[in-house]
Amino acid sequence: MTPYPLGLQLDGLRVLVVGGGVVATRRVPALLDAGADVVLVSPHVTPALQAHVDAGRLTWLARRFEAGDVDDAWLVHVAVNDPAAAAEVSRAAAQRRVFCVRADDRHAATAWTPAVTRHGALTVAVLAGGDPVRAVAVRDAIAEELAGGFGGVRPPDAAPGRVALVGSGPGDPELLTVRGRRLLAAADVVVIDRLAAGLLLDELRPEVEVFDASKIPYGPSAAQEEINRVLVDRALAGKFVVRLKGGDPFVFGRGGEEIQACTAAGVPVTVVPGISSSIAVPGAAGIPVTHRGLAHEFTVVSGHLAPGHADSLVDWPALARLRGTLCVLMGLKNLPSIAAVLQEHGRAPDTPVAVIQEGTTRDQRVVRATLSTVADAVKEAAMRPPAVVVVGPVVDALL
Repeated sequence: MTPYPLGLQLDGLRVLVVGGGVVATRRVPALLDAGADVVLVSPHVTPALQAHVDAGRLTWLARRFEAGDVDDAWLVHVAVNDPAAAAEVSRAAAQRRVFCVRADDRHAATAWTPAVTRHGALTVAVLAGGDPVRAVAVRDAIAEELAGGFGGVRPPDAAPGRVALVGSGPGDPELLTVRGRRLLAAADVVVIDRLAAGLLLDELRPEVEVFDASKIPYGPSAAQEEINRVLVDRALAGKFVVRLKGGDPFVFGRGGEEIQACTAAGVPVTVVPGISSSIAVPGAAGIPVTHRGLAHEFTVVSGHLAPGHADSLVDWPALARLRGTLCVLMGLKNLPSIAAVLQEHGRAPDTPVAVIQEGTTRDQRVVRATLSTVADAVKEAAMRPPAVVVVGPVVDALL
């Protein structure tokens, strides 16, 4: 039989899920996302489902199924492996004319769950005549095409006249978020800087205007003013503009200033968080920023201004007294003075330090030293920006 495809509006409607195992764990999030009033019947549930129960997102009846559970339900999902128990649920649903999905036997079901991929407001559901393997394969192929801008599909948050601040992550292009890649594929204009993942530019359509902000002269302030001007100018001209930034837009990325400029000009802005190098780069080098028994905190600071500089907002003496992990971004130039002030105010000279250059990329380099030796070690190794400095016992945690 050929199934009839249909999109169900489940907001506020009761959906019964029978079973509390892996299948239910997979099905429930999409039902909750659709706004369904989910009632789960099972003697036991997985920890993931328990988390939904604890958060008040669904109702759990901790017992075996009873026929009356189907009353007032608009849809039933059977997520048990016992054919007899599943058939009992099917009979109760059929008697009440309620569609029933069967995880154990799709041929005994009155409804099938398709293989689904979502891209913003766009949802694609694939049915393959009851062949789930084929449906998933087709779904995955469509998802890959959509991620690359297939068919000129433009999501609502990529409308003309908008700006998206997209964090590209620490350097590896595969660490860009799914949403970031989708918006980048829809861009008419892309404004980049030297820290953005450059390989992502190969994926842009030929007609996309690429504005390289790293080439703007006259110093940081003038450069930021010009970036703001370009974002606003292109958006007001009816273009969809992506500001592609290294790491996360708001972690020393001046994303707030760019939002202020766009808002003042009446340009709507979408923010797509990115993986911050302060966490990802140490992780890629085998350094956890927290580790049981070693660090219960980590602090991220900018080192672009030396300790003692009149414009610095960092309380270096206070940081020296902390016992957790210290991650310093943009601090390579001032590393000698940073190491000195940390030791002066209490950090032990033998505190482990790692400096990771161009983390997550094929050019990643790591220098390990101590607080008293790191400045010389970095100089000897000819380390260059961008680099993340990690201070604390976690540096040696996994060695």
